[in-house]
Amino acid sequence: MSASTLAAPGPAQIDWLTRADAVCGQLADNAARHDVDDSFVAENYARLKAGGFFSAHVPAELGGGGAGYAELAAVIRRLGAACGSTALTYSMHSHLVAVALWRWKHQNAPTDGLLRRVAAEDLVLISSGGSDWLKSAGTAVKVDGGFRVTARKIFSSGCLAGDLLMTSAVYDDPEAGPTVLHFGVPFAAEGVAIHETWRVMGMRGTGSHDVELNAVFIPDAAVSGRRPQGKWHPLFHIISLIAFPLIYAAYVGVAESARDKALEVARRRPADEGLFQLVGEMQNAFAAAVASHDRMIRLAETAMPGAETTSEVMIGRTLVGEAAIRTTELALEVAGGGAFHRSMGIERAFRDVQGARFHPLQQKAQLRYTGRLALGLDIDG
Repeated sequence: MSASTLAAPGPAQIDWLTRADAVCGQLADNAARHDVDDSFVAENYARLKAGGFFSAHVPAELGGGGAGYAELAAVIRRLGAACGSTALTYSMHSHLVAVALWRWKHQNAPTDGLLRRVAAEDLVLISSGGSDWLKSAGTAVKVDGGFRVTARKIFSSGCLAGDLLMTSAVYDDPEAGPTVLHFGVPFAAEGVAIHETWRVMGMRGTGSHDVELNAVFIPDAAVSGRRPQGKWHPLFHIISLIAFPLIYAAYVGVAESARDKALEVARRRPADEGLFQLVGEMQNAFAAAVASHDRMIRLAETAMPGAETTSEVMIGRTLVGEAAIRTTELALEVAGGGAFHRSMGIERAFRDVQGARFHPLQQKAQLRYTGRLALGLDIDG
């Protein structure tokens, strides 16, 4: 008998899509109520936590679920078809894990400690990056042993269920000038407060409230990165490559749900040439969203971060957003007047998918970035 025959079997690989399918019914049942109430999808988040989803992308050797990148994107898309708010909020946690994992694998960065904590402590990470982006916001004042940070972070999706706020603030370095510091802040830290400001058109259940930091102490050891304010930095090329295919998976899922509901209605309607053409146009729009999103995923899995790759990913971000929005617009037409009723769910999908317009780089900023790069100009110009 060979040594390989005697070797103990490894842990069984988890089928995360099947696990997502098992919870999607419950997520969908809760979605409409949270939309009406402007309330955070707390039950859905609790269901994801019970299923181990928050450590799904952490490698098995670090204690996590071992889900691959494309598999994670497919899970978010599947969740998005059930509840857009749950999927989008979960993508914000997931992309922070994915960036940490990419840096550990490709740069030998010491981010494995965070990944182990996510798995062992079932941590929920909250991002403020979309509102901060290159300039960041808030002030960091140097004190003995660290900094005192005062800031108000908007669009902090899922903050009511968060354990760590992954954020940044600007330190006026006497030598280097305005410098953005990156760090994590426990929500239990003194000086952290949540202001429930999220009353919006769509994605109402994300609980993307404001988080206030009032002279919160950040130890020197907690500062994980420093960069010049307002300039493209290698970290942001990594974020662009890894984060946005996951975030936009939620919008593909929302569009898919609207399309599927519209097709159900259309199959019961009297057939005519106008309906055929509308359905064909809707199918084309959704196919464009899927194709552009698939390319974003391939880039995240195979490309290296840099100015050119960022342009390609952000082109995808614009194309996916436009096609997802167009899919839901056409779903309204295909389903007819009944789609105006909230009970059908297409109206909510139409409002939720509008959020695709507002993540960086927004369309005009993406066009400017891509155009300058194509012409050989400085992307920081």
